[in-house]
Amino acid sequence: MTDLADGIARAILADAGLGEDPETLDAGDETHLALVKSSAAAEREASELLQRAVVSARAVGVSWARIGDRLGMTRQAAQQRFGRADTPEDGVERWLGPVTAFDEMVELELAGRQGWHTVGAGLLTHRLVHTPTQWEHRRTIWRSPSSREREEGWEVAVRAFPWVYWVRDTGIPAERAEGSGG
Repeated sequence: MTDLADGIARAILADAGLGEDPETLDAGDETHLALVKSSAAAEREASELLQRAVVSARAVGVSWARIGDRLGMTRQAAQQRFGRADTPEDGVERWLGPVTAFDEMVELELAGRQGWHTVGAGLLTHRLVHTPTQWEHRRTIWRSPSSREREEGWEVAVRAFPWVYWVRDTGIPAERAEGSGG
């Protein structure tokens, strides 16, 4: 069993309240049904993570052919299963991640040039919204905005203790993602 599979199995067992004791699986129907329920929840979460990963890869210009290759399917199958329009409509949302405190600002800078700006943050992720203009992102330690920052057009996008994420619309037309043609 791979480390990933082992980790998932342990998480499912823990979620079902079964721990690692093999004797707990002899407890009857309800125990097995708890295992089924937790496994289904894990499948939904994994599916959502995969969708986010594909959307994130497309947003930075990875082709459908390369995505399909990594998933063991054709370009067309990958696009049919996970695809949305290559050029996002304004107001469309996507998730950026996984990112860490070490790489998220670089990723937000790239996304900002393509018209995406952060509107929410979760564990290792940012929720982004698309507009026709480029955005700048900044991260500081938790504090209120200064009058100078307001004058310069910075606004608080997300407070995620201990960080505050700031955004500013540059007014420059968004760049098109490389490789977004297919």
